[in-house]
Amino acid sequence: MNKLQLSEEQLNNIIDLALTEDVGHGDVTSEALIPPELHGKASILVKAKGILAGSEVARGVFLRVDPSLKVEVLIKDGVKVKPGDIMATVSGRVTSILKAERVALNFLQRLSGIASQTARYVTKTRGLAANISDTRKTTPGLRLLEKYAVRMGGGQNHRFHLGDGILIKDNHLAALRALGMSLKNIIAKAKQNAPQGLTVEVEVNTVQEALDAADAGADIIMLDNMSPDEMRRVVDLIPSGVKTEASGGITLANVRAAAMTGVDVISIGALTHSPTALDISLELEPQTLKLF
Repeated sequence: MNKLQLSEEQLNNIIDLALTEDVGHGDVTSEALIPPELHGKASILVKAKGILAGSEVARGVFLRVDPSLKVEVLIKDGVKVKPGDIMATVSGRVTSILKAERVALNFLQRLSGIASQTARYVTKTRGLAANISDTRKTTPGLRLLEKYAVRMGGGQNHRFHLGDGILIKDNHLAALRALGMSLKNIIAKAKQNAPQGLTVEVEVNTVQEALDAADAGADIIMLDNMSPDEMRRVVDLIPSGVKTEASGGITLANVRAAAMTGVDVISIGALTHSPTALDISLELEPQTLKLF
């Protein structure tokens, strides 16, 4: 495992799926026009301010297409970048560079977009105790990469999967209340059946539900779509050992107000479900092009 939290096999499987989608039927344009013996160098150019993420994934794409390519990463993930920065160079067979270009850039642009979006939220809450966290609202198959990008932007990760912790949400509550169970009964059952070491978190919509959940022994209380005043009341009233998480309706405009209530975590689905891709391009360097 590496800092991506993927094994080499897992990463290669993700890359192979993306490459099959894009070049599984060949690159007919390059194959029709570019001599296979043409070699050269390309720069991967940053064209917007942001936080870089996905450099090793992009490197893996180029090497998966052609192991003879030389990829030099010049800027590490998690670093602030600006227009004009060259984050990496790729040297070797031009047809191979062009085959890998779009897939490598897709990973770089999306992951850097997530890191940059996360960093904006982290900046808004600077000086306050609340941690910015992601959710499971990720692109299918890319969760580990996208959660890695959140970390590169200064955020933290919530659950990676459904086995990562007990989180009793609205539909769990609706199903169990239909069977006549109270919130206290539901939490008690969750704590009794929880695998050892896992926390029990419950989603609530009102201050009273939050107090009831704390009284029932919940480890974490998710305050769903509550106003800052309601969140502040909950934080003030529940025992100090119970953690609080603000969730739902959090934007850059109101995230600092949420953090000022004293909650421990602010979870934001928009970090991964709707980031703006960071503008990054690949440019061949004409003076390096030679036939071998």
